[in-house]
Formats: sequence, structure tokens, C-alpha cells
Amino acid sequence: MESDRQLLLTVEQAAVRLGIGRTKAFSLIASGHLDSVRIGRRRLVPVSAIERLVTNLDAGSGAS
Repeated sequence: MESDRQLLLTVEQAAVRLGIGRTKAFSLIASGHLDSVRIGRRRLVPVSAIERLVTNLDAGSGAS
């Protein structure tokens, strides 16, 4: 599967796509600013959640 067609990313992949560190990505998930899902033991981030986070940051209600 090509990476641009993936609907779910690992937290590490999501962090790379956002240009942040893994720890910050987990912090955003814990605070509720970045949605994620669990499938088995894996924590995955929907691409749509990344887009929503960026839209919210653009709108001024971003995460810190």
C-alpha cells in the first residue's frame, strides 16, 4: 500500500508528517487534540485527524 493512500498512520508516522517529535504526538493524543484509535495493541492516527488538527491550528484554537 502506498503511504499517500494510507488512512491510518502509526504515531511515529503521524509525528513525521506533522514535523514534531514522537513524544509531542503522544502528548497531543493524551490531551485530546489529536484523535487516535486502537486496533489490537497498536495506537494509530487517522489521516483525517491530522488534517483536523492542522485546520484547528490555522483557526487559532491550536494545541500547545
